[in-house]
Amino acid sequence: MNAADLSLLFGLVLAHLVGDFVLQPGGWVEERYRLKQRSRKLAQHALVHGLLAAGVLMIAVLNAPTRGPFAILLASLALAASHWLIDVAKAHVNPQQLRWFLLDQALHLLVIVTLWLSWIASGQPLVVATVWLMTPQILGLATAYLLVTRPMSIAIALVMRRWNHQLEDTGTLADAGARIGMLERFLVLTLVLLDQLIAVGFLLAAKSVLRFGDLREAQDRKLTEYVLLGTLLSVSATLILGMCVRQLLE
Repeated sequence: MNAADLSLLFGLVLAHLVGDFVLQPGGWVEERYRLKQRSRKLAQHALVHGLLAAGVLMIAVLNAPTRGPFAILLASLALAASHWLIDVAKAHVNPQQLRWFLLDQALHLLVIVTLWLSWIASGQPLVVATVWLMTPQILGLATAYLLVTRPMSIAIALVMRRWNHQLEDTGTLADAGARIGMLERFLVLTLVLLDQLIAVGFLLAAKSVLRFGDLREAQDRKLTEYVLLGTLLSVSATLILGMCVRQLLE
């Protein structure tokens, strides 16, 4: 796989992002959910994606003339038609649910990758990606990032369970603490793997500043100790995990 092929893939992905999030007015989305397959704006949206893809493919052909105008037309029509079908299917589900948005974008990306592989007429990128994903380094990183999500949240919750009954209703969002903890551990693990331990200190300081006002106004020593203990436990466990992963990778 050469640089031109990789540039073509990124160009197609960039064209998709522009078509979906820059050149699609809110009124088009509303009409799609209201009229579904009868929506003219949906057809226009699919046409925009086809034209953007055609532009990217034309640039690729100008730089490396391996395909003709008919191939560009066929590929653009295929991408536009697939985009129309995927968006029609999405119009029949709840637009407020994250899983449908992620599935929609994943299907669009799958179509783009399939089109790209057909265009370059090679399955070698899939082989290279598979081999890369199965390396010990990538598997180790995937395991570490998975551990700092739900598994570590459950472990920390079990450790903190003995103090839960001593706290009154704190008035916080449901599961907000668990989500904050996951993001915090994700950032800490990333910084440790990048050998940016000083940045971990800045992260802890920023969190302390944000929580200081709330804890001071609450005037609840138990809550303060609970939050401090949970934070130190979360960060300490992630630091140890990150250092272990770094040693294994090295």
